[in-house]
Amino acid sequence: MMHLLRRRRAHSTRAIRLPTHAGGFTLVELIITIGVLTLLVSILLPSLSAARESARQTVCRSNLRQIAVTNTFYADDHDGVLVPGAANFRANLDRWHGRRDRINQPFDASKGPLRLYFDGERGIRDCPSFDAREIAAESGGFEQGNGGYGYNNAYLGVQLVMMGAGEYVVADDRGGARMHRIRRPSETVMFADTAFARDRLIEYSFAEPRFHPQYPGTRMDPSVHFRHGDQANVAGADGHVEGRRRTFTWTSGFYEGDPDRLKLGWFGSADDNSAFDLD
Repeated sequence: MMHLLRRRRAHSTRAIRLPTHAGGFTLVELIITIGVLTLLVSILLPSLSAARESARQTVCRSNLRQIAVTNTFYADDHDGVLVPGAANFRANLDRWHGRRDRINQPFDASKGPLRLYFDGERGIRDCPSFDAREIAAESGGFEQGNGGYGYNNAYLGVQLVMMGAGEYVVADDRGGARMHRIRRPSETVMFADTAFARDRLIEYSFAEPRFHPQYPGTRMDPSVHFRHGDQANVAGADGHVEGRRRTFTWTSGFYEGDPDRLKLGWFGSADDNSAFDLD
């Protein structure tokens, strides 16, 4: 009898014991976990992306500062004359960042006029937010070797003579402007993030002002590239670098590319050349 009671009690105890699962998740727990992880990822990804782009912009600013300082070293060794942007432009073989033997070739940075000032490096470092190799592959290497940066060639890469009423003529393109002619170095663009809208985004060696200095009133197609979020890095003639936001863009309609879609334009509120000119 006692043996039978013990069996009944044991059976009764086993009957009320709650079921357990050894390890793992139930379906509901798994769905909740996935939902929480998805939410966390959606919250963190924009921050991580912004942090990554901020780091790239910092590297880009360092590159631009190095190029601007290098140009002042060049001027120190050339009687105060800055590097030419495109010496003997009609021959189309030279740029501030390199040289080529034929016009259908990319520019060789090892032959550029600034090469001796880069501590033995091959040439200009590429902007990390500008895929120069991919763009060069699509565009046939047009202006290849500038690293995604452009020079204020219109005013600093040539020697200008003012004719009056804001009109200039190029006296010589084999040398750049003399440093002493830059009246507002901290406010004058020397180099900037650049590209150009042709039928696609292409490399471009020059940061163009809003208007052509030789033809007052004739607007240029934009080349300052606002690739760091909504900012472009700009190096002043005094060597400082800052991010500038786009305030204006425009297209002549001559080229197929859309400057607005490709983040090209200008910064500043004044619709003139005051950020680029010498005075």
